[in-house]
Amino acid sequence: MKKMFVRLSGLLLIAGLSSWECQGWDYEGHRIVNQLALASLPTNFPAFVLTPEAKERVAFLAGEPDRWRNNSDLSHINAPDHFIDLDELDMYGVDMHALSPYRYDFVAQLALARAGHPDKFPLIDPDQNRDHTRQLVGFLPWAIMENYNKLKSSFSYLKTFEKYGTPEEVANAQQDVLYIMGVMGHYVGDASQPLHTTKYFNGWVGENPQHYTTAKIHSKVDGYFFKLDAAGLNEMKARIHPAQSLSATNGEGKSIDTFTQIESYILEQHKQVEPLYKLEKEGKLFGEGEAIHDGKAFLTTQIIAGGQMLGNIWYSAWQQAAPDSYLRGTLEKRNAVHAGEAPKP
Repeated sequence: MKKMFVRLSGLLLIAGLSSWECQGWDYEGHRIVNQLALASLPTNFPAFVLTPEAKERVAFLAGEPDRWRNNSDLSHINAPDHFIDLDELDMYGVDMHALSPYRYDFVAQLALARAGHPDKFPLIDPDQNRDHTRQLVGFLPWAIMENYNKLKSSFSYLKTFEKYGTPEEVANAQQDVLYIMGVMGHYVGDASQPLHTTKYFNGWVGENPQHYTTAKIHSKVDGYFFKLDAAGLNEMKARIHPAQSLSATNGEGKSIDTFTQIESYILEQHKQVEPLYKLEKEGKLFGEGEAIHDGKAFLTTQIIAGGQMLGNIWYSAWQQAAPDSYLRGTLEKRNAVHAGEAPKP
């Protein structure tokens, strides 16, 4: 089975986004997303997250996945987590509105489609694909979902250490929470940058009836918030709503799972790809002065959407994390031994 999976994975040969060259928002933008998410948290959120030192740590960690670019050996495992080319999925017969919640099931879907219809997919120049990522359409939804589950797990064992552990264990568990909160913010922020959801990630490709730019615009969008000052950040924070749990139901009262809500969030950002190109075409996206008012409003709305979603994810992980029962049993036995009591079976 493992050999079959490896062979199928090797058949994925479509020229996708080389996202290692396109970071998502620059550090300043990613930092803003995390700061907006922090502003959404209620006052009863765990107090250790709300200290000035912790907030700075979480904001700093927003740039962590891009810092890993300094080691090219990480490119293969990290680069695809920053994007998903939703408009490529139709070639594979995959419905962008009904993605599997399991990363490797999704990979198998792509591999099987490629194996069954090799004529549909262009070959990739190996010299331009040394990290073996250009054949992938991206894993952004799974990067967010998996980090959500890691955060939920961290809150679970933190709650147990708080009741049965030592001060040192609690402090270490708190640092784990801050690290995951900060790092996962990067991927939620990537999703709010519409160019991370499309094959048109750095200029329009293929048929172009609207005559959108084919120039490389990705880095200009990424760096848009480089000059944002404290007043501008406070204006954004004023538009943030209190974080809410992602648990929801549809019109029939059926619960909507977390992955589906993450997928819906990314699909909403994907809808903004063509409006972004339209603004650029009209000269309203880049530059200075009143002419770019619409572009500024557009990109500000996007980055606020990222901050709001991130805050909701953090809040949901905390709310939905049950104490770790296995760890509880282990700690109770340890504490009983230290107290000179007979441990419970």
